[in-house]
Amino acid sequence: MPPNPTIETVPPETLPATIGSIGSVEISANLRRHAEAARGAFASNTERALKGDIARFTGWCRQDGRHAMPASPETVAAFIDAMAASKAPATVRRHVSSIATFHRAAGVANPCDGPDVKLALKRMHRALGRAQRQAAPVSDGLVERMLATAGTGTRALRNKAMLTVAYTTMARRAELVALRAEDLTVDPDGFGIIVIRRGKTDQEGEGAVAPITPDAMRHLVAWTDAAGIVDGLLFRAVLKGGRIGGALDAGEVGRVFKAMARAAGLSEGDAMRISGHSTRVGAAQDMLRYGETLPAIMQAGRWKTAEMVGRYTVKQGARQSAAARVADRRVRF
Repeated sequence: MPPNPTIETVPPETLPATIGSIGSVEISANLRRHAEAARGAFASNTERALKGDIARFTGWCRQDGRHAMPASPETVAAFIDAMAASKAPATVRRHVSSIATFHRAAGVANPCDGPDVKLALKRMHRALGRAQRQAAPVSDGLVERMLATAGTGTRALRNKAMLTVAYTTMARRAELVALRAEDLTVDPDGFGIIVIRRGKTDQEGEGAVAPITPDAMRHLVAWTDAAGIVDGLLFRAVLKGGRIGGALDAGEVGRVFKAMARAAGLSEGDAMRISGHSTRVGAAQDMLRYGETLPAIMQAGRWKTAEMVGRYTVKQGARQSAAARVADRRVRF
């Protein structure tokens, strides 16, 4: 999860390895004060991303004989050029955002505002484009295939429940592994409603609700009955012998879905494009294909803007364009 480019603070424990090499007592004090003030203000994924970005930048500066703090616009521009040779444009943009945050926290001029940096980003975008690689969709047809080949046993029951709940709730991977049994209510017709306590677009924890359709509920009940889960986290590790363990790491979601995709017959290359968010992509594409409106899809996926929905559904949008709709009625070429 990339850090927000507008944040004005640095999460705690982000910079201890680099402060000692900066040499300025005032800058070091500013960074430590800012880190303490920001304690607990950001999601753990944001903290990890910022910490990793700054470590990469300061390490590159050391190797290239440059000052990381304060950095000059020329240094940041050179860093962009170097990173663009092997990193995706979205990753490089996140690095630049983190460098800007790093300098604001230190109380020094932000080098990323300089024209050299803006030109380096333009140069990167002209060479590589701005497109961000998207996770492959897990749509309803693929969900069916993955369920059919998931196997048996306690772990298979969990995996099938994770897949179907992820698809029907459109939960992000971190949201999925944080779902709790006490936040689930089930109507007499078998339709479930789950509270998502905190999400990427809900950092203050106001909460949201999402549906678990009856077909997904059947898989969820089969798993929770087998695992003896009546409260606490819905999805947990399954250890040797089918023993139930503790919380799942969010990264496990993508690994589970990749394995299920391989079992369903996808090639290794196609399976590797599956991620923990693939059900979210697939569900959004299916909604558009079945005629749902953009506002309805945004509400279902808890998106605040249409940008990400548009990115997920761009191919489906082309299939539903005016040119596509008249294809069956116009003269054939």
